[in-house]
Amino acid sequence: MATPLRVLVVEDEDRIRQFLQRGLSYEGYRVDVAEDGQTGLDIARDHPPDLVLLDVMLPGIDGIEVCRRLRAAGDVPILMLTAKEAIEDRVAGLDAGADDYLVKPFAFDELLARIRALLRRVQPSKPDVYRFVDLELDTGTRQGKRSGRLFDLTAKEYELLELFMRNPRRVLTREIIYDRVWGYDFGGESNIIEVYVRYLRQKTEAGGLTRLIHTVRGIGYVLREPE
Repeated sequence: MATPLRVLVVEDEDRIRQFLQRGLSYEGYRVDVAEDGQTGLDIARDHPPDLVLLDVMLPGIDGIEVCRRLRAAGDVPILMLTAKEAIEDRVAGLDAGADDYLVKPFAFDELLARIRALLRRVQPSKPDVYRFVDLELDTGTRQGKRSGRLFDLTAKEYELLELFMRNPRRVLTREIIYDRVWGYDFGGESNIIEVYVRYLRQKTEAGGLTRLIHTVRGIGYVLREPE
Protein backbone atom coordinates (compact mmCIF):
# COMPACT_ATOMS: atom_id res chain seq x y z
CA MET A 1 0.00 0.00 0.00
CA ALA A 2 1.06 3.57 -0.61
CA THR A 3 2.00 5.79 2.31
CA PRO A 4 -1.09 7.75 3.49
CA LEU A 5 -1.06 11.44 2.62
CA ARG A 6 -0.63 13.70 5.65
CA VAL A 7 -3.19 16.47 6.27
CA LEU A 8 -2.65 19.15 8.90
CA VAL A 9 -5.86 20.60 10.38
CA VAL A 10 -5.43 23.94 12.17
CA GLU A 11 -8.79 24.72 13.79
CA ASP A 12 -9.59 26.08 17.28
CA GLU A 13 -13.20 24.85 17.49
CA ASP A 14 -13.11 21.43 19.18
CA ARG A 15 -16.22 20.08 17.48
CA ILE A 16 -15.08 20.97 13.98
CA ARG A 17 -11.50 19.84 14.59
CA GLN A 18 -12.60 16.43 15.89
CA PHE A 19 -15.12 16.06 13.07
CA LEU A 20 -12.44 16.73 10.46
CA GLN A 21 -9.95 14.43 12.17
CA ARG A 22 -12.42 11.52 12.25
CA GLY A 23 -13.72 12.06 8.74
CA LEU A 24 -10.35 12.47 7.06
CA SER A 25 -8.85 9.53 8.95
CA TYR A 26 -11.73 7.37 7.73
CA GLU A 27 -10.97 8.48 4.17
CA GLY A 28 -7.42 7.17 4.54
CA TYR A 29 -5.50 10.35 5.31
CA ARG A 30 -2.98 10.67 8.12
CA VAL A 31 -4.23 13.62 10.18
CA ASP A 32 -2.34 16.00 12.48
CA VAL A 33 -4.33 18.63 14.42
CA ALA A 34 -3.52 21.95 16.02
CA GLU A 35 -5.70 24.29 18.10
CA ASP A 36 -3.80 27.50 17.36
CA GLY A 37 -1.56 29.05 14.72
CA GLN A 38 1.79 28.64 16.46
CA THR A 39 1.19 24.95 17.14
CA GLY A 40 0.19 24.52 13.51
CA LEU A 41 3.41 26.12 12.33
CA ASP A 42 5.45 23.94 14.69
CA ILE A 43 3.78 20.75 13.45
CA ALA A 44 4.22 21.79 9.82
CA ARG A 45 7.94 22.33 10.47
CA ASP A 46 8.49 19.04 12.31
CA HIS A 47 6.11 16.86 10.24
CA PRO A 48 5.69 18.44 6.79
CA PRO A 49 2.10 17.90 5.58
CA ASP A 50 0.90 17.15 2.06
CA LEU A 51 -1.99 19.60 2.57
CA VAL A 52 -3.13 22.10 5.22
CA LEU A 53 -6.72 22.89 6.27
CA LEU A 54 -6.43 26.27 7.95
CA ASP A 55 -9.09 28.21 9.85
CA VAL A 56 -8.93 32.00 9.49
CA MET A 57 -10.00 32.88 13.04
CA LEU A 58 -7.35 31.44 15.38
CA PRO A 59 -6.08 32.46 18.82
CA GLY A 60 -2.67 34.10 18.81
CA ILE A 61 -1.33 34.06 15.25
CA ASP A 62 -4.36 34.25 12.96
CA GLY A 63 -4.88 32.05 9.92
CA ILE A 64 -3.87 34.72 7.40
CA GLU A 65 -0.45 35.12 9.03
CA VAL A 66 -0.04 31.35 9.38
CA CYS A 67 -0.82 31.06 5.67
CA ARG A 68 1.83 33.67 4.79
CA ARG A 69 4.48 31.86 6.83
CA LEU A 70 3.59 28.45 5.40
CA ARG A 71 3.70 29.83 1.89
CA ALA A 72 7.06 31.51 2.52
CA ALA A 73 8.44 28.15 3.66
CA GLY A 74 7.20 26.05 0.73
CA ASP A 75 4.49 25.11 -1.76
CA VAL A 76 2.22 22.93 0.40
CA PRO A 77 -1.43 23.20 -0.77
CA ILE A 78 -3.45 25.35 1.66
CA LEU A 79 -7.24 25.28 1.94
CA MET A 80 -8.65 28.08 4.13
CA LEU A 81 -11.74 27.52 6.29
CA THR A 82 -13.69 30.59 7.35
CA ALA A 83 -17.01 31.48 8.93
CA LYS A 84 -16.87 34.87 7.27
CA GLU A 85 -18.70 35.42 4.01
CA ALA A 86 -17.28 38.83 3.10
CA ILE A 87 -15.41 38.85 -0.17
CA GLU A 88 -12.52 40.81 1.35
CA ASP A 89 -11.81 37.96 3.77
CA ARG A 90 -11.60 35.46 0.94
CA VAL A 91 -9.34 37.81 -1.02
CA ALA A 92 -7.07 38.25 2.01
CA GLY A 93 -6.63 34.50 2.31
CA LEU A 94 -5.88 34.05 -1.37
CA ASP A 95 -3.49 37.01 -1.34
CA ALA A 96 -1.68 35.42 1.62
CA GLY A 97 -1.01 32.36 -0.53
CA ALA A 98 -4.00 30.07 0.03
CA ASP A 99 -4.88 27.81 -2.90
CA ASP A 100 -8.60 27.60 -2.15
CA TYR A 101 -11.18 28.37 0.55
CA LEU A 102 -14.44 27.04 1.98
CA VAL A 103 -17.00 29.04 3.92
CA LYS A 104 -18.46 27.37 7.02
CA PRO A 105 -20.74 25.51 7.28
CA PHE A 106 -19.65 23.27 4.41
CA ALA A 107 -20.56 19.79 3.18
CA PHE A 108 -17.89 17.20 3.98
CA ASP A 109 -18.14 15.76 0.45
CA GLU A 110 -17.33 19.18 -0.97
CA LEU A 111 -14.32 19.45 1.33
CA LEU A 112 -13.08 16.05 0.11
CA ALA A 113 -13.53 17.14 -3.51
CA ARG A 114 -11.52 20.32 -2.89
CA ILE A 115 -8.77 18.31 -1.16
CA ARG A 116 -8.57 15.83 -4.03
CA ALA A 117 -8.39 18.67 -6.56
CA LEU A 118 -5.55 20.39 -4.70
CA LEU A 119 -3.61 17.15 -4.23
CA ARG A 120 -3.94 16.31 -7.94
CA ARG A 121 -2.06 19.51 -8.75
CA VAL A 122 1.02 18.33 -6.88
CA GLN A 123 0.63 14.59 -7.42
CA PRO A 124 2.74 14.35 -10.61
CA SER A 125 5.86 15.33 -8.66
CA LYS A 126 5.18 12.63 -6.04
CA PRO A 127 4.54 9.33 -7.85
CA ASP A 128 3.67 6.40 -5.65
CA VAL A 129 2.74 2.75 -6.11
CA TYR A 130 -0.33 1.14 -4.57
CA ARG A 131 -0.14 -2.62 -3.97
CA PHE A 132 -2.81 -5.19 -3.12
CA VAL A 133 -2.11 -8.94 -3.33
CA ASP A 134 -0.33 -9.20 -6.71
CA LEU A 135 -1.94 -6.09 -8.20
CA GLU A 136 0.00 -2.81 -8.49
CA LEU A 137 -0.98 0.70 -9.61
CA ASP A 138 1.76 3.21 -10.44
CA THR A 139 0.56 6.80 -9.96
CA GLY A 140 3.50 8.13 -11.94
CA THR A 141 3.06 6.11 -15.14
CA ARG A 142 -0.68 5.56 -14.49
CA GLN A 143 -0.22 1.90 -15.46
CA GLY A 144 -1.38 -1.23 -13.71
CA LYS A 145 0.51 -4.47 -13.22
CA ARG A 146 -0.64 -7.90 -12.11
CA SER A 147 1.58 -10.95 -11.71
CA GLY A 148 4.30 -9.06 -13.56
CA ARG A 149 2.13 -8.18 -16.58
CA LEU A 150 1.71 -4.46 -17.33
CA PHE A 151 -1.54 -3.04 -18.66
CA ASP A 152 -2.54 0.46 -19.74
CA LEU A 153 -5.54 2.34 -18.37
CA THR A 154 -7.79 5.06 -19.73
CA ALA A 155 -8.27 8.14 -17.55
CA LYS A 156 -11.50 6.89 -15.96
CA GLU A 157 -10.22 3.33 -15.59
CA TYR A 158 -7.25 4.73 -13.70
CA GLU A 159 -9.41 6.87 -11.40
CA LEU A 160 -11.68 3.94 -10.62
CA LEU A 161 -8.84 1.52 -9.95
CA GLU A 162 -7.08 4.11 -7.80
CA LEU A 163 -10.26 4.46 -5.72
CA PHE A 164 -10.33 0.70 -5.16
CA MET A 165 -6.60 0.55 -4.37
CA ARG A 166 -6.92 3.39 -1.85
CA ASN A 167 -9.75 1.55 -0.11
CA PRO A 168 -8.92 -2.18 -0.07
CA ARG A 169 -11.51 -4.47 1.54
CA ARG A 170 -13.88 -1.52 1.97
CA VAL A 171 -17.27 -1.84 0.28
CA LEU A 172 -17.72 1.18 -1.99
CA THR A 173 -21.32 2.06 -2.71
CA ARG A 174 -22.42 3.17 -6.14
CA GLU A 175 -23.00 6.65 -4.71
CA ILE A 176 -19.41 6.91 -3.44
CA ILE A 177 -18.03 5.72 -6.78
CA TYR A 178 -20.16 8.20 -8.73
CA ASP A 179 -19.01 11.01 -6.46
CA ARG A 180 -15.31 10.16 -6.47
CA VAL A 181 -14.89 9.25 -10.13
CA TRP A 182 -17.62 10.95 -12.16
CA GLY A 183 -18.67 13.84 -9.95
CA TYR A 184 -21.93 15.13 -8.52
CA ASP A 185 -23.66 15.95 -11.79
CA PHE A 186 -23.42 12.51 -13.34
CA GLY A 187 -26.68 10.61 -13.90
CA GLY A 188 -27.07 8.05 -11.15
CA GLU A 189 -29.28 5.77 -13.24
CA SER A 190 -26.55 5.06 -15.78
CA ASN A 191 -24.79 1.68 -15.94
CA ILE A 192 -21.42 3.40 -16.41
CA ILE A 193 -19.99 1.90 -13.21
CA GLU A 194 -20.81 -1.64 -14.35
CA VAL A 195 -19.21 -0.93 -17.71
CA TYR A 196 -15.96 0.32 -16.20
CA VAL A 197 -15.79 -2.43 -13.60
CA ARG A 198 -16.06 -4.87 -16.50
CA TYR A 199 -13.20 -3.10 -18.27
CA LEU A 200 -11.02 -3.33 -15.15
CA ARG A 201 -11.87 -6.99 -14.63
CA GLN A 202 -10.89 -7.77 -18.22
CA LYS A 203 -7.49 -6.18 -17.63
CA THR A 204 -6.81 -7.43 -14.11
CA GLU A 205 -8.06 -10.99 -14.78
CA ALA A 206 -6.40 -11.48 -18.19
CA GLY A 207 -4.81 -14.88 -18.62
CA GLY A 208 -7.23 -16.54 -16.22
CA LEU A 209 -6.17 -14.72 -13.06
CA THR A 210 -8.51 -14.76 -10.07
CA ARG A 211 -11.03 -11.98 -9.45
CA LEU A 212 -10.10 -9.13 -7.10
CA ILE A 213 -12.93 -6.65 -7.76
CA HIS A 214 -16.06 -8.28 -6.33
CA THR A 215 -19.72 -7.28 -6.61
CA VAL A 216 -21.62 -6.67 -3.38
CA ARG A 217 -25.16 -7.23 -4.61
CA GLY A 218 -27.47 -4.27 -4.16
CA ILE A 219 -24.70 -2.08 -2.69
CA GLY A 220 -21.60 -1.69 -4.85
CA TYR A 221 -18.13 -3.20 -5.18
CA VAL A 222 -15.13 -4.15 -3.06
CA LEU A 223 -11.46 -4.90 -3.75
CA ARG A 224 -10.56 -7.97 -1.71
CA GLU A 225 -8.64 -11.21 -1.84
CA PRO A 226 -9.85 -13.95 -4.23
CA GLU A 227 -12.57 -16.18 -2.87
